[in-house]
Amino acid sequence: RQVIRAVMGILLISDKGVSLFALWHIVLLFLVFCSRIVFGQMTYSIPEEMQKGSTIGNIAQDLGLDLKRLKAGRARIYTGDNMEYIELNRDNGRLLIKESIDRESLCAKITPCALHLQMILDNPMELYSVTVEIKDLNDNSPYFQKSEIRFEISESAAVGARFVLGRAVDPDVGVNGLSTYSLNPTKNFVLDEQSDVGKTIEMVLQQPLDREKEERLNLLLTAFDGGEPRLSGTMNIYVKVLDANDNAPVFSQKAYKATVIENAAKGTRLTSVSATDSDEGSNSLVTYHISDAVDNSVTDVFVVDSQSGEVTLNGKIDYETCNHYQLDIQARDQGGLSDSCKVFIDVLDVNDHQPAIDIISMSSSISEESKPNTVVAMIKVNDPDSGANGQVHCTISDNIPFAVNTPSDNFFSLRTEQELDREREAEYNITMMCSDEGVPPLSSSVSLRLQISDVNDNAPVFERSSYEAFVLENNTPGLSIFKVKARDADSNQNARVSYILEDSTVNGVPVSSYVSVSADSGVINAVRSFDYEQLKDFHFRVIAQDGGSPPLSGNVTVTIAIQDQNDNAPQVLYPVQTGGSLVAEIVPRSADVGYLVTKVVAVDVDSGQNAWLSYKLQKKATDRALFEVGPQNGEIRTVRQVTDKDAVKQKLTVVVEDNGQPSRSAVVNINVAVADSFPEVLSEFTDLTHGKEYNDNLTFYLVLALAAVSFLFITCVVVIISVKIYRWRQSRVFYQSNLPVIPYYPPGYTDTGVTGTLPHMYNYDVCMTTNSRKSDCKYSTLGGHSVLMVDPSFSETMQREMRDKFSVRQNNSLRFTPSNDSGEPDGNVHNNRRNHGH
Repeated sequence: RQVIRAVMGILLISDKGVSLFALWHIVLLFLVFCSRIVFGQMTYSIPEEMQKGSTIGNIAQDLGLDLKRLKAGRARIYTGDNMEYIELNRDNGRLLIKESIDRESLCAKITPCALHLQMILDNPMELYSVTVEIKDLNDNSPYFQKSEIRFEISESAAVGARFVLGRAVDPDVGVNGLSTYSLNPTKNFVLDEQSDVGKTIEMVLQQPLDREKEERLNLLLTAFDGGEPRLSGTMNIYVKVLDANDNAPVFSQKAYKATVIENAAKGTRLTSVSATDSDEGSNSLVTYHISDAVDNSVTDVFVVDSQSGEVTLNGKIDYETCNHYQLDIQARDQGGLSDSCKVFIDVLDVNDHQPAIDIISMSSSISEESKPNTVVAMIKVNDPDSGANGQVHCTISDNIPFAVNTPSDNFFSLRTEQELDREREAEYNITMMCSDEGVPPLSSSVSLRLQISDVNDNAPVFERSSYEAFVLENNTPGLSIFKVKARDADSNQNARVSYILEDSTVNGVPVSSYVSVSADSGVINAVRSFDYEQLKDFHFRVIAQDGGSPPLSGNVTVTIAIQDQNDNAPQVLYPVQTGGSLVAEIVPRSADVGYLVTKVVAVDVDSGQNAWLSYKLQKKATDRALFEVGPQNGEIRTVRQVTDKDAVKQKLTVVVEDNGQPSRSAVVNINVAVADSFPEVLSEFTDLTHGKEYNDNLTFYLVLALAAVSFLFITCVVVIISVKIYRWRQSRVFYQSNLPVIPYYPPGYTDTGVTGTLPHMYNYDVCMTTNSRKSDCKYSTLGGHSVLMVDPSFSETMQREMRDKFSVRQNNSLRFTPSNDSGEPDGNVHNNRRNHGH
């Protein structure tokens, strides 16, 4: 019976096909028979979630066992790990639910789901296998791991783009398990219908997105199972439509360079890279990353900040190990677009060596006529550092005519840059400073001393551009006048100056006859005594010559001005003093006070104050003065009215004195006739001159007449030319003297042949003033009032003519130029008619 039941169990199980479970029972049955142990198997099928205490089945009845056998055999259930689910009631032989069974917790997705039990009896030992199959109920709804999922999809996403949604989960199995999905709305997206229900599903874009029309989409994904009733689960899908990410980040430059000294501290900032994205929103957010393709040795040393792009040192660097690094840095936006740049990092050597200066060759002196670019010294400079730390440049002191050149690496030459001038600088102390290119730079210096040798390139230069000296006339020959001085900027023999008098003439006479110059001292001496009236000044040139080879020279003009001394007395030009005649000025008794009698004209050939003349009258203390003379202009005027008591004949003595120290003077005597008629004057002067003067002058005039007749024929041809030359020379003398010179010429007398009485027979041209108190002159013809010159022969002639009743007319014409404010005449005096006859 037991065998039949076992076979029926096997057949029951095999209704759904032969399985491993059936095979296991066959093997077990075989073993039972072999060991003579009673064996039986029973299978039950129950739904999940049965309540506690529910009956699975009556195993005693099903196995054909007596209830007493259960008790006697101490029947018991062996459930293994599932002891909490099923128990055996020995009293009635029922299998009961000890705890509610959840198939999903017990078997998950395994099907079929069964509990395998063994019921064991003792005395004799019997073993019965019991299988309890747990059937699934549709007690679980499908569900998603997330209640919502969010997407940010660019509006430029292409149709057909897929987006993974994941999958729903349903613990139930079979028809109660997950069955289908649905997506709403389906305007832009659809589900991939070909996806297996048990796999991850995808959402496919079937229509392009337009952010400007719809920026956000809300979708609902629903999962359904196949049970009865049909259960479902949902998940919300939020889609944010992004602006099209059509612009990739762009670096401001494709390559960046940075330098860092070796042994720099960790965290040292090297450089910053910068990229910009012209998109908006998240598309414009750029992050920076070192490319994965870069060697790990580089990424261990350098890092880049993902937000700021700052590249910093993250490890230790050593110049000797590596002096150059290259980083590839990417800039990525949120849409996955990117750009790259390179960062070149140079490691700088630490500058720890000073340049070493070595003078290879040097000149101690150089001629000032050396041309520019003349090499003075050769110098080698060595710096054991590398790179910029080993690059050396040298400089010298400023404001000196030298320069440093670099003919080759580490070699420097000191050369002249400008023309040298020993007179400006005779010695140079040149400091050469050599510095490397390190940071900070290290330097060293050396001093060079250079002498400049002289050449004769400077001519002597006088202290003045010209000299002027003054010397008094009548000096002693050999007198030292003054000294010239010239200097030569050269040195030694080139600066030794000698003085030479240049050959020239003064008024046709060699200048050496006037002055001499000392060759060594430059002292100028007078060779002769000078006369101011003959030579007022002269000039000559003095040459200064140095001792160079060839010698150079300079010259200067020296002017000697002769200073006047008062060595000449005044000379009276008018009135002219004659030895045998008397000159008389006629003053009418009716003349007013201030009447101009005459004017004394005198000159002094001296100059300056030595030629300043003053006039005064020598008066007797007992005389009541009738006349006075102007102290500056020499005009003689009346100082009172003429009275009857005044004598007809007045003799005045005028003293002309210069202003020299000591002063010199001259004296002139003037006869003045005070009368209203000519006979009165004639009688007065005839008595005085009829005696001795007649005899003395008669011989003189006879000899003069004889000589004139003898030479008359010879001189008649040249007389006109001689007279004109004479007049011209006289006018030149007067103009050159610059003095108020008025020559006096005796009046000429001619016989008019007119008969009459004496007072009416003589007419004279007299120069008078328009106002007796002024010096201005006016021509007037007065009868009987003129200047009269009387001598003995003329007296006899006049008496004879009177007896013969001949009328004599004498015409004198004397012209004066107008006077200046001082009363002196402003021009020369010209005599229109000059007759030497009497």
